[in-house]
Amino acid sequence: MGPVTTETPHGAPPSDAPGRTAIAGLLLDAMRRNMRQYGMLIALALIVALFAIWTDGVLLQPNNVTNLVLQNSYILVLAIGMMIVIISGHIDLSVGSLAAFVSAACAVMMVEHDVPWVLALVIALAIGAAAGAWQGFWIAYVGIPSFIVTLAGMLLFRGGTQILLGSRSLGPFPEGFQEISTGYLPEVGPQTNYHNLTLLLGLVLIVFAVAQEVRDRRRQQSYELDVLPRSLFLTKCVAMAAAVLAFTLTLASYRGVPVVLLLLAALLIGFGFVMRNAVVGRHVYALGGNQAAAKLSGVKDRRVTFLVFMNMGMLAALAGVVYAARLNAGVPQAGVNFELEAIAAAFIGGASMSGGVGTVLGAVIGGLVLGVLNNGMSLVGVGTDYQQVIKGLVLLAAVGFDVWNKRRVGS
Repeated sequence: MGPVTTETPHGAPPSDAPGRTAIAGLLLDAMRRNMRQYGMLIALALIVALFAIWTDGVLLQPNNVTNLVLQNSYILVLAIGMMIVIISGHIDLSVGSLAAFVSAACAVMMVEHDVPWVLALVIALAIGAAAGAWQGFWIAYVGIPSFIVTLAGMLLFRGGTQILLGSRSLGPFPEGFQEISTGYLPEVGPQTNYHNLTLLLGLVLIVFAVAQEVRDRRRQQSYELDVLPRSLFLTKCVAMAAAVLAFTLTLASYRGVPVVLLLLAALLIGFGFVMRNAVVGRHVYALGGNQAAAKLSGVKDRRVTFLVFMNMGMLAALAGVVYAARLNAGVPQAGVNFELEAIAAAFIGGASMSGGVGTVLGAVIGGLVLGVLNNGMSLVGVGTDYQQVIKGLVLLAAVGFDVWNKRRVGS
């Protein structure tokens, strides 16, 4: 079925009610299919607008936007991995403690044993992968529920952090290691009021995103699927390009793109592609949607579960590295409540308690909702006690909306 248009032939009656009705129907259908993701995007936009007004524009100042990215980078890394774990029908309570353990290991290696930071980074990721594989083995091949295994892992890795550091903090770290979390792209080109390389990357991203939308639309048309009318599709592309351009100009007017933002973009694009297009990504969705049916369809459920937790371990290690680089020290209190923030970001971003539902982009959107709430409430002077209450209500509302939506669709 091709796109619906509202054009009328020459001499036709001026009324275009049927065309408008068809457009409205397609738009509502698209909203229903993507209600959680669109709803969170709208919620994020409203929260940003609210705090921008409430803080007299301070929230959207370039330095604050950059700080917002830096402050939430490690939670966003964890949220991407946690979303995949939840899609597969499991949960991981150990990611905060594992991040703390890896950050402590990095501190011991670089400060006490003079290990080069690049080697320390590789070893840290290997530790995370090994820890994830260890937990994945008990879950996938022994059959112990993920809640129990990762709860044990949370205690194990937290104890390991205390053994490595005790009550001390270890630092500082080499400059190259700090740049992982606090570095920016270098200045290139002529002297302007903006960061030239950031502007170039923003333009490339706009072209890539629009081309991806056009390619997806053409593929849907080739399968005779319903697509948005041309006018609405163009509006969507223009709005998306405008949002990316505004964000690019904001970063370019300060110090440019942080290195950690490039890391997040690579994770978002890479894992987004895997979950949408790769066989293993489709198997993760199938496993979380209906494990029995997935096994009958040939999905190797044990191997997929093992790989999911191994991947989560590597991302937890990466989050620990980013956090340690930002603090420039390994501290015993690192990673406290990180797992709760990651789980909340995943559910706010569209994950379902029953598994099989969610996107990597949704996890990032959920993490940004929490990050903007934290930053905005801090700017207006809301106490940390009330911040916890508000975030809890937001999480409850997101999960409640998911339950209501399922019941509505089922009825």
